[in-house]
Amino acid sequence: MATSSFTPKTLSFLRALKRNNSREWFHARRDEYESHVRGPMVAVIERLAEDFRKAAPEFAADPKTSLFRQWRDTRFSENKAPLKTNIAATFPNRTLGRMNGAGLYFEVAPTWVWIGGGIYAPDGPQLQAIRTHVSERHLELDRIVRSPAFKRLGGLKGETLTRVPRGFDRDHPAAIYLQHKQFLGSREEVAEFATRPEFYKQLLATFTTLVPLCRFLNEPLLARADRDPSRFMGR
Repeated sequence: MATSSFTPKTLSFLRALKRNNSREWFHARRDEYESHVRGPMVAVIERLAEDFRKAAPEFAADPKTSLFRQWRDTRFSENKAPLKTNIAATFPNRTLGRMNGAGLYFEVAPTWVWIGGGIYAPDGPQLQAIRTHVSERHLELDRIVRSPAFKRLGGLKGETLTRVPRGFDRDHPAAIYLQHKQFLGSREEVAEFATRPEFYKQLLATFTTLVPLCRFLNEPLLARADRDPSRFMGR
């Protein structure tokens, strides 16, 4: 029977999978995977679904939408290992959909736990819409990323340009934000963090801290989706 939380057996399985990344090895131990890895992740997702009703109602949390497949897509990769060695889940905006817009994410890997939120790979129109939004409402973004809870996560992260992008004044008061190509907040912990009694409380608290950033980033995307659904949705 699946356990209701991550345990040392979760990490043992992921570490063994990293050493024995083959279909045969995995299929022979499928019951262990279901009990100690997938089962606990599904339990966390279902618990988040309950807590998101109050903390983040616009973000989807259900196993069908949130849980990443364990199998890797190796068609265009030099790495032909068939399986991912982490267990991961994403929590997208319900309107924008999975892998679109700003959302929440966490993973448990053999040597770390990563919890984050924001937008990782916006396409050109999305990034332009977000930058325009930032240029007009940068004081709001500033309040979000300068809040004590967000600063404890290390502030706003993500890849940046070396200069202000074309179309915006290089002396714009939001220049430091306009240079971002990604807008992220995150924390990384040791893998054993997932097995501690306070893990779920810390996970939910971190997501709660990141929700205002996601909402801010999604505002212009939701507005554009209302005007032109085919451009921003169903990707």
